[in-house]
Amino acid sequence: MNNSAVLDIQNLTKTYKGKAEPAVDSISFQVFQGEIFGLLGPNGAGKTTTISVLCSLLKPTSGKISIAGLDLHLHLNKIKSLIGVVGQDIALYDKLTAFENLIYFGSIYGSDRSKLKKNIQDYLHRLGLDAYKNQQIRRFSGGMKRRINLIAGVLHNPQILFLDEPTVGVDVQTRNVIREFLIELKNGGTTIVYTSHLMDDAQKLCDRVCIIDFGKIIATGSPQELISLHPECGELEEVFLKLT
Repeated sequence: MNNSAVLDIQNLTKTYKGKAEPAVDSISFQVFQGEIFGLLGPNGAGKTTTISVLCSLLKPTSGKISIAGLDLHLHLNKIKSLIGVVGQDIALYDKLTAFENLIYFGSIYGSDRSKLKKNIQDYLHRLGLDAYKNQQIRRFSGGMKRRINLIAGVLHNPQILFLDEPTVGVDVQTRNVIREFLIELKNGGTTIVYTSHLMDDAQKLCDRVCIIDFGKIIATGSPQELISLHPECGELEEVFLKLT
């Protein structure tokens, strides 16, 4: 990790139509190149709204967002080629095989077909799914679908990867495989922004975390820093429960 901020958020606010209170309330933070940054909070805290704005799926009510030095509002098309997005919902076609799904999603980015096939095979192997590449997605377990969904989001080798609860509802084996894969991506230079309410994942994965509740940031720092600020808490989960 270096000191170059690839994501700079200043006073971001998002208020939904018909709602008096903002879902995200004037938050500011930076994410640095090559780090895994955790956006943590309970359900309804504003995590998914924040990620959706950063990925241009929602328009902010106010605030400034800079990604890789580019203003999100002014350079959206360029930024879209730099980011990868893996949402909470599985975005795969049940009647297609794993390989067919990945060919389809990889082709959206205009990837060279021979290089794309090689990348798919590599990712399937790294995530333990190469033996299942010709099976229809509808036959996959939830954890296997999560892994394919993750591969679909990184086939174009994004500089910044946004993950919204990528290990929710999966078995221990799948969670460990996903953790290891994310660490590999980080070591390869990918910057990862990761939302979760699972503190064990955050403590093991994240270089820094930002705890958000009711749309406001209430603490930011490395897991170790936040624990040291609250010596009565031995784990990040205890700090989280104390603050939220």
